[in-house]
Amino acid sequence: MRPFELTAPDTLDAALSTQGTFLAGGTTLVDLMKLNVLTPQHVLDINELPLRGIDTSDGLRFGALERMNDIAHHPGVYPVISSALLQSASQQLRNMASIGGNLLQRTRCGYFRDVAMPCNKRNPGSGCSAVDGDNRMHAILGTSDACVATHASDVAVALVALDAEITLVSQAGVRTVKIDDFYRVPGGTPEVENDLRPGELITEVFVPQLDWARRSTYVKVRDRQSYEFALCSAAVALDIQDGRVADARVAAGGVGTKPWRLAAVEDALHGKPATVETFEQAASIAAEGAKPLSANKFKPSLLKRTVVRALIEGSRA
Repeated sequence: MRPFELTAPDTLDAALSTQGTFLAGGTTLVDLMKLNVLTPQHVLDINELPLRGIDTSDGLRFGALERMNDIAHHPGVYPVISSALLQSASQQLRNMASIGGNLLQRTRCGYFRDVAMPCNKRNPGSGCSAVDGDNRMHAILGTSDACVATHASDVAVALVALDAEITLVSQAGVRTVKIDDFYRVPGGTPEVENDLRPGELITEVFVPQLDWARRSTYVKVRDRQSYEFALCSAAVALDIQDGRVADARVAAGGVGTKPWRLAAVEDALHGKPATVETFEQAASIAAEGAKPLSANKFKPSLLKRTVVRALIEGSRA
């Protein structure tokens, strides 16, 4: 880790008027600083800022500094969000990690984290080592020749499925962006991972009220039960009326370069009987457009099976 200056602004104005890298829980930033992947000269500890609070009175609102465990265990939080949070990392990390920081975490691609290896995210134009390298954990949706890294967040998948928004604040003002629109596929600029502008800070996460999201779940398939990133995951919320799917929200993780909304699967479910046969038919198109790599050719099939399992569990919730 290289030397850096640390300050702790106690007001939002002070934080936004100072150039530096924001530090919340530190569960991603500190790791990357230790590896010299990130080498900020000035780090701003923002934990004293008034960006906390959980409000479930009109939809769900989370202050960006709320810790993952606190949100997961809060009454009124939709099951798909709680489940995604509780399957993320370890309890110790969830006690430290903020919701805003989780949404901004960087990929767990080993080549990104190894400064000796070419990586277009870390060093644009250097190449993507994963394309012809160790790519079992990598993406099959939204990839390009420049990058095949997956997005690491579990809860971002649930939030994308529920049309959540984030509030971004800078000296230029305040804006609100849907999380699905916030993340970017790599294309030819994989170093640009999201729509966060210079000097901006996430201050709040908002999930619109969706009463039927009480019937929801998050299924995560991984190599081990604890403290492991997803090979594939699915976030599902279902509105079932008179035995039929009146509405559905479905998104996938572990397979895309961003949390991947499965709109075609949702459309295939609308108005259909809430049966295993319907779920299997809808999930059969989940991997459309997939581009498997040498070591992850199993992922299209795994994605379909994961979506079916999540739909079945969600219908019984």
